[in-house]
Amino acid sequence: MISAQPGHAQGDLPQKKTGLVRAIGRWSLAALALNSIIGSGIFGLPSTVAKLLGPRSVAAVLMAGAAMAVIMACFAEVASQFSETGGPYLYARTAFGRLTGILVGWMLYLAQTAAPAANANLFVIYLAQFWPGVKQTWPRFAVLTLLVGLLALINILGARQGAVVSNVFTVAKILPLLMVISAGAALTLFHPAPWGPVAALPATSWMEALVLLIFAYGGFETALAPVGEARNPARDAGFALLVALVACIAIYALVQWVVVGVLGPGATTDRPLAEVALVTMGDRGAQLVAIGALISVYGYLSAKMLGMPRVTFALAEGGDLPKAFAWLGSRFHTPWFSILFFAAVVWGLALAGNFAWNVTLSVIARLFYYGVVCAAVIPLRRKQPSAAGFRLPGGALLSVLGVAIAVALFAAAQISKQVDWGKSLILAATVAAALLNWLWARSRGLAQRRSSA
Repeated sequence: MISAQPGHAQGDLPQKKTGLVRAIGRWSLAALALNSIIGSGIFGLPSTVAKLLGPRSVAAVLMAGAAMAVIMACFAEVASQFSETGGPYLYARTAFGRLTGILVGWMLYLAQTAAPAANANLFVIYLAQFWPGVKQTWPRFAVLTLLVGLLALINILGARQGAVVSNVFTVAKILPLLMVISAGAALTLFHPAPWGPVAALPATSWMEALVLLIFAYGGFETALAPVGEARNPARDAGFALLVALVACIAIYALVQWVVVGVLGPGATTDRPLAEVALVTMGDRGAQLVAIGALISVYGYLSAKMLGMPRVTFALAEGGDLPKAFAWLGSRFHTPWFSILFFAAVVWGLALAGNFAWNVTLSVIARLFYYGVVCAAVIPLRRKQPSAAGFRLPGGALLSVLGVAIAVALFAAAQISKQVDWGKSLILAATVAAALLNWLWARSRGLAQRRSSA
């Protein structure tokens, strides 16, 4: 059992020093959360949502932000009670036991390897605007290898270096977005594109749009995985999520407003921000946005490379994966094996490539563990009433509401036929693998107890 210590949660996990270095400050954690959310979605989804809902898509962006605010509020309370590395896996295991923790860990890994792998492939697609030959087999292989390998090396050299890279890319990706918003706002305010009368929209269009927007708002959970290297996780976790949420709602809503205002019914292109820049700033503006897309995708990958290896590290620390995943480098004290393993999985999926499939699969996997973490608010309050951290006003109600939102969005994905048999089989295989993992960990634990008796 975990002993009652300030900033530590009670549960069935062993409490011990991990050897990780606490080098991530509160603003770096906030930048990591923002970097984990803003990825390729902002460069493609505005047109998809506009195609579904027209000018009402701005309202959908705000609705999705409100739904995500409930989920992130639950995450903020739960995360503030832990100072160990592990993120949603750790929260679920402490609240509901090893089986749920392992299942959440697998779903988290599925969601957060599929998305960055698709983003890596998208990097090559955007790069082809400047270097058409990059789509050929060997140039593509070389770019993907360098793309993923360099980030793996940076993060092996230390969490501080990984956080600095994440900070740089966070600033670099936001600047071109602000440039597009500023240029497009003037045209939208004084000469908005005519949409004409908008007919009543079917409920399935709203459902599909909201599910897609959850992908755009998702990914913040990656920033919570390395809190074992944060300086003050009890204070900083909630702060980081709040800053990221407010910034993302503002940026996404303004981008959507500009896209529908500048492009009008033509907002169905697969490069909406580049088209806005082309209309408002000419060819050079469109090229700057393309560069911004490259920076955004690479920054997104940098955040995932910093956060996700800490999940397998935590699983191994808890005895739920082989010890190799918890190996730390003697010089830099980073989980080098977990970093290399994550990089290899992302690299392999990126070579296979399949952006659209990965987006939907990532959303469905996220909804599962979003619901579990929201539900964890209530049992964690009961298990550790005096734990460090903060308490949400009406936390129990928000917990129930968060679970309901996750369930409703999953149902919406089913109704709008965004979950096909292929994705269902992948999800089923993930659940089966998690169950086998749990049986292995359970038998291993029983064997260790017998040998020590």
